[in-house]
Amino acid sequence: MERDTLFLLAPGFADPAFPGQTFYCWHCALMEGVLASFPHLTERLDVVRIAWPRPRAAVIDLVGAANQALPLLVLAAGTSSRHQTGMHEGRGFINDKDAILTALSERHGFPAPHP
Repeated sequence: MERDTLFLLAPGFADPAFPGQTFYCWHCALMEGVLASFPHLTERLDVVRIAWPRPRAAVIDLVGAANQALPLLVLAAGTSSRHQTGMHEGRGFINDKDAILTALSERHGFPAPHP
């Protein structure tokens, strides 16, 4: 059975626009913190950490070249969410950090963020 897939940027990447510096994506780091806090719930979805440079082939294969921004929750085939921000060839996805956190709560049992 196919599962939702959460794509995150692997931390510690370089950006040629900023020579000599190393970065992390703070939205992805937020997701990593939630995943680390509830490891038993993380087992309910696939988590893929990918390198920063584009093109991001693993993402393109599922949601197309126009949807490479991360973090990104790609919904299991045949499912949808009221939080999804887009659709590519019949597959829904969520590319908003707050909507991803809400979807993780609703779809996978993670506690909700405190308001």
